[in-house]
Amino acid sequence: MPANAKEKLEGFFINLELAYEEVGDAMWLITDDENGLSSVVVYVQEELVTLRAKVMDVPTENREAFFEDLLRLNAEMVHGAYAIEGESVILVDSLEFPTMDLEEFQASLDSTGLALAQHYGRLSKYTQAK
Repeated sequence: MPANAKEKLEGFFINLELAYEEVGDAMWLITDDENGLSSVVVYVQEELVTLRAKVMDVPTENREAFFEDLLRLNAEMVHGAYAIEGESVILVDSLEFPTMDLEEFQASLDSTGLALAQHYGRLSKYTQAK
């Protein structure tokens, strides 16, 4: 982890008035419902800052249509992308630490919050289909 990562990221959290807690070495949890970021993990690994949020479990039925919809949503994303990890759908974005500034970090968070708010209804219909 870069030497100044903790100071830089916690400074960003404070400047953006985000509710956060340090949950591990070079890892923070943003729990800021006001900004649509109910549980976004931010962590630093070498020269990358990664934002991750679990969206939902992968549905057990209609998987082909679900995956197609997920890929279509990826094409609309400004920052980040949807991915599958185990049986979970996650939203992930990575930024280069050395060149990351407050505006870029905020744009990534805004895009994450917007995607979670706008896409969840569309994706959750697959878990309700019987």
